[in-house]
Amino acid sequence: MHISEFQDLISKRYEERDRQRGVSRTFMWFIEEVGELATALAGDDQDNKVEEFADVLAWLCTLANISDVDLEKSCAKYTGKQVKGFKPK
Repeated sequence: MHISEFQDLISKRYEERDRQRGVSRTFMWFIEEVGELATALAGDDQDNKVEEFADVLAWLCTLANISDVDLEKSCAKYTGKQVKGFKPK
C-alpha cells in the first residue's frame, strides 16, 4: 500500500469527524499516541510497538488530511534527487 492510499483510507473513515474536532484537538490526540509509542519503545512487547506505530501513522494522516497536506508528496523531500544528506542548520 502506498502512503497516499493509506491517507485516503483514513480520510474516508474519519475525516468528517476529524475536521469537526479541529487541528488543535486532533494534534493533542496525535501527541498522546506518540507518548504511547514512546512507552512501547521502552518495553519488550513487539506487538505493542507495532500497534503504536500504526496508531501514530494513522493520526499523522488525520492531521495531514485536515491540514490539506498530501503526505506522499511531502515525502518527496527525502526521495528526490536533490537530497544529499542533512539540511544545513
